[in-house]
Amino acid sequence: MPTLVLISDTHTKHYEIDAQLKEIYENHPDAIIVHAGDISYRGRKWEVEEFVEWYSGLPFKHKIMIAGNHDFLFEDSPEAAKDILDKIGPEIIYLNDSGVELEGLKFWGSPVTPWFHNWAFNRVEEKINEHWDLIPVDTNILITHGPPYLTLDATKSGLRVGCPELANKIEDLSDLKVHVFGHIHEADGIVERNGVTYINASILDLYYEVKNSPVILHV
Repeated sequence: MPTLVLISDTHTKHYEIDAQLKEIYENHPDAIIVHAGDISYRGRKWEVEEFVEWYSGLPFKHKIMIAGNHDFLFEDSPEAAKDILDKIGPEIIYLNDSGVELEGLKFWGSPVTPWFHNWAFNRVEEKINEHWDLIPVDTNILITHGPPYLTLDATKSGLRVGCPELANKIEDLSDLKVHVFGHIHEADGIVERNGVTYINASILDLYYEVKNSPVILHV
């Protein structure tokens, strides 16, 4: 039974969870670690380089990541981002509207979120389904940066900001076991619904302080 280690929204503070990840690895050396985006504050080259060096150095068997709305380099200069990954972290599996099969599980990752003040990978409503339509119907583990509507998507004020189109797409994914995301720091948590485990794996809280631990999930 594969084990997933799920994190998101570390925003350059990844080193602060080193001790926790070391302990997790000692107990689950064959685990797959997944980062659901926002590795940086503004997607600066040095921020990406620092994260990739750290992430590539983790001892987990497989390391998957997507970008988030703060990670501008991955959208504005994808060649530069790819160069960093190729040179510093070639073993990292970077997903961008793409998938990979590991340990008998089919993963799909996308950085896209609904438009909000023109951050990275923002899409307006009429364009966002172009991305969700790419998700294969037999996906087992879905990784998106943002949540689906009405699932771990409430802001501090109570506004629900998840993506309705993503929620609709998920209804078609009959083999889906896990959906991991972040983005809304204050909505961290785990919900199980209709056989799917939803995880908002944000590590930082609303004030960008480390609040939460990585989530360990057996699937």
